[in-house]
Amino acid sequence: MQDAQDWKLLDSKYIFNEPWLKARRDRCEMPDGTIVDPYYVVEYPDWVNAFALTKDGQVIMVKQFRQGLGKTIIEVPGGCVDDTDADLEVAIRRELLEETGYVFDKLTAIGSVSANAGTTNNLTHFFIAEGGEKISEQSLDDHEDLEVLLMSIDEVKSLLKNHEVWQSLHANCLFYGLLATGHMQW
Repeated sequence: MQDAQDWKLLDSKYIFNEPWLKARRDRCEMPDGTIVDPYYVVEYPDWVNAFALTKDGQVIMVKQFRQGLGKTIIEVPGGCVDDTDADLEVAIRRELLEETGYVFDKLTAIGSVSANAGTTNNLTHFFIAEGGEKISEQSLDDHEDLEVLLMSIDEVKSLLKNHEVWQSLHANCLFYGLLATGHMQW
């Protein structure tokens, strides 16, 4: 849907183009005729994250080193939507199984957010995954080294309260998941 404030894209050129990261230089026109040149946009694939619950109500978290921060942090399971994924639900089911070894009885989409709509083009899609049961070991990519953590709802709330979830998109997923499951109130 077009909005009166929308910019018109006049030209776009890739200045970096790799499978997991693309950067482009756009030339745009604002509604008042002002030309914005250059405007840089970073393209990523969409991401999927889950507030994942085991059959006995524990929250499945993962702990891993993140080079961008140079530290090991606690996150929710999830990852990139691959070109081979038929839809977002397939993507999050694949990511959950690969990263945790768990399958889930029920998945519910609870929303999507942009990490930074000013400079990135992708969305992160949140799910609640319920009824998790471990059926296999992890099947991690070569560059992944994740530790699976099972936490109580109160432990997750404590992580959030103490600002111990560093990844903002993962904190969002936890907050929305807690709200949607009735473990948190507005």
